[in-house]
Amino acid sequence: MKRITFGTPEKHVPSRYCKGFNYVEKPVNYPVDEIEFFVNARGTNLVLPLYEDEQIYGMGLQLKQFNHRGRKLTCRVNSDPVSATGDSHAPVPFFVSTRGYGIYVDTARYAEFYFGSSKLLKQTVRNTEAKIADNTEELYTVRAQGLSNISIQIPLAQGVDIYIIEGENLTDVIAQYNMLSGGGCDVPEWGLEPIYRCYTKFCQDDILRFAKQFKEKDIPIGIIGLEPGWQTRAYSCSYVWSDERYPDHLGLIKELKDMGYHINLWEHVFTHPTSPIYNDIVKYGGNYAVWEGCVPDLSIPEARKIFADHQRKIISEGIDGFKLDECDSSDYTRGWSFPNMSEFPSGMDGEQYHNMLGVLYMQTMLEALGDTPTLSEVRSAGALSASYPFVLYSDLYDHKDFIRGLASSGFSGILWTPEVRVTGSKQELLRRLQSNIFSVQCLLNIWFWDNTPWANFDCEDEVRELLKLRYTLIPMLKKAFEQYKSKGIPPIRALVCDYTKDANTYNIDDQFIFCDKLIVAPIANGMTGRDVYLPEGKWVDYFTKEPVECGKFHVETDFIPVYEKVED
Repeated sequence: MKRITFGTPEKHVPSRYCKGFNYVEKPVNYPVDEIEFFVNARGTNLVLPLYEDEQIYGMGLQLKQFNHRGRKLTCRVNSDPVSATGDSHAPVPFFVSTRGYGIYVDTARYAEFYFGSSKLLKQTVRNTEAKIADNTEELYTVRAQGLSNISIQIPLAQGVDIYIIEGENLTDVIAQYNMLSGGGCDVPEWGLEPIYRCYTKFCQDDILRFAKQFKEKDIPIGIIGLEPGWQTRAYSCSYVWSDERYPDHLGLIKELKDMGYHINLWEHVFTHPTSPIYNDIVKYGGNYAVWEGCVPDLSIPEARKIFADHQRKIISEGIDGFKLDECDSSDYTRGWSFPNMSEFPSGMDGEQYHNMLGVLYMQTMLEALGDTPTLSEVRSAGALSASYPFVLYSDLYDHKDFIRGLASSGFSGILWTPEVRVTGSKQELLRRLQSNIFSVQCLLNIWFWDNTPWANFDCEDEVRELLKLRYTLIPMLKKAFEQYKSKGIPPIRALVCDYTKDANTYNIDDQFIFCDKLIVAPIANGMTGRDVYLPEGKWVDYFTKEPVECGKFHVETDFIPVYEKVED
């Protein structure tokens, strides 16, 4: 790994706020002398070589795109990205290449990455046969063959640090990037159990009724999540229990704990004027409000302490998990967040704080949790996030996108759950739950429905079976997380990560490696079967233990295809 400094980097960058940042320099073979750097009116610019047949992955949680060669991506926080522009809940300026390297660009700006550009003066003219295309797909495919550069633009900046990482395969490169941030996160076994988030308008008696029903019907749920209704004010937040809906919240917590449940609370960082911490924290807030609430600058220790101290009181009552919502702060789809021209006491502007808020929020809550272990949820994350035990989720709900997220999130040091919400059919519920139980967090997010999603589809037995299958996977997941922490190897990753030399894996975005030895091939909602590809090696069906030939084949099943690699 090698750090290269161009110009004068900005002060507010992710590495500055990464407590576990661990840079160890090693020599690299990457052609550093071929990198072009210049500053113009638009900011810092880098031009790097892009080689023929080189494939590019990463850039954070990308639900709409997998292989980025020939694409432009912007590292911009957006709660609901609808196309493959790079917008994301978790944009990360780190990409990996099938040539065995990765590059992390240390910026909190909305940097633009062109993974295929052509600088006119640097091109070599080739004598190639002229082609006339009669359709747009062929037209742009033909024109794309001349792309030979990666161009990166960082707005406003006068310089930047980049980190070049090399390895035997993509998994090796990604692991080193995760170790740069301090290694992967440690999680408790209970955090890997299924979590059921209850209807937001439920009161204390409703929560207990559902909790008892799960026990009586042998529905294996380990964590109960309470949504915005637990607070007196939720948009923005008071962080105070509602006496109207929860007249004895301490009694509720005790009853849930006695039944064996862990408890997770929803919140977001925007602080309502009625909150007990408002008067103290508002002096450390940005100059724009969100939902009438203060946006605290959590990069400032004093602000972080005020926020964490209050959260610590809530945690001391028996809370061990949180859903940190709305820190994706998109102002591109619903117009509710702070603008990019916002100013914060630390000196960050709104653009930088959008990219940093999720990370700083996670850090603050971990300070509040102290020695209390957790595996929680977060709406946004960014660069150097591997060490935080928080799992991303999304308001978008396309099942194929969710499966793609399972394959792609491992490129970038982030965790992802394809949560299950209310579904339109029995098949959709079961297909979504099948993919969900093979993710890092098994999340049933039923926040806007006052019944269980299986109640209308007569499939309680099938749901019970799948949730029990989840419990059998927990020891495997726990071991994978231990490896994530010590070696940086993500517990879930795309096939191309381990099989980088196998070109057949380069565009497989609907299968993934689970805990090193399984390949999972979810079947999307509405489908009865799918094509599966198994790389070279010995494989068996995970459930039947029957041998399966490597290569490409078709499978039809109501269940989820899973294959286990057998060592010689």
